Amino acid sequence: MSKLWDFTRISVTQKNLHELKEIWDQWDDEIKQLFYREYGNLSYLLDVKVDNHLFRALTQYWNHAYSYFTSGKVDLVPTVEEYTTLLRCPRIQVDKVYSRVANVLTFLKRLMNITGMSEPWVAAQIKQKGDSKCIPWKSLRDLILVHPNTKKRVNIFTLSIYELVIFPKVLGHVDNAVLDLFDRLDKRVTPVSIILAKTFRYLSACQRVGEGRFIECAQLLLAWFHGHFWKVEKVFYRVFSEDYSPLK
Repeated sequence: MSKLWDFTRISVTQKNLHELKEIWDQWDDEIKQLFYREYGNLSYLLDVKVDNHLFRALTQYWNHAYSYFTSGKVDLVPTVEEYTTLLRCPRIQVDKVYSRVANVLTFLKRLMNITGMSEPWVAAQIKQKGDSKCIPWKSLRDLILVHPNTKKRVNIFTLSIYELVIFPKVLGHVDNAVLDLFDRLDKRVTPVSIILAKTFRYLSACQRVGEGRFIECAQLLLAWFHGHFWKVEKVFYRVFSEDYSPLK
């Protein structure tokens, strides 16, 4: 039996997303096509509105013992295949799962490679947040707006999406863990397994205590949720159908 809380206090606070959306809207078709070729249609996540009430309900129906949503006779859980489809990234290979390697470049060196900026500039931007090295989103935003290299602008923009939308652990900053994952995308690894693992972890943590901050990709989870329900008179999740899903 699921033990559901009468009221779940859950926060899905995310900052700076409107700034990412403004940058995206200012780009011409040429830059957007470069983004699509390199990273898929990841930008659609910027348009997914996070519904706090829906997240509260989802958390209440999460069964942390078995890691799925359960309601009556219906059990639902995001799969690797579904999240791979929703990420829409042509570079990743499903059989190359991300794992952190022991010997990697330093945070500073990887930032230099991704941004194309000098060592003094990068060193001046790095901050310490707890036990993690970070770079403020403001520094990356300013760089996206003025960087002369279009490919670097796209890379920095995508790195910002992975931090601010998919893994918003340190609000307003890009941390070392996300930089490592993003750096490995060039090796065509898939980040889906770690996204799912962290999603399950935070859903379970919030469900057990009845409150908390969901700090994984809320937009991606809601895009998955909406994909399993019909639209009736432009209203989501009114009629459930086992035979229908845009994910197919």
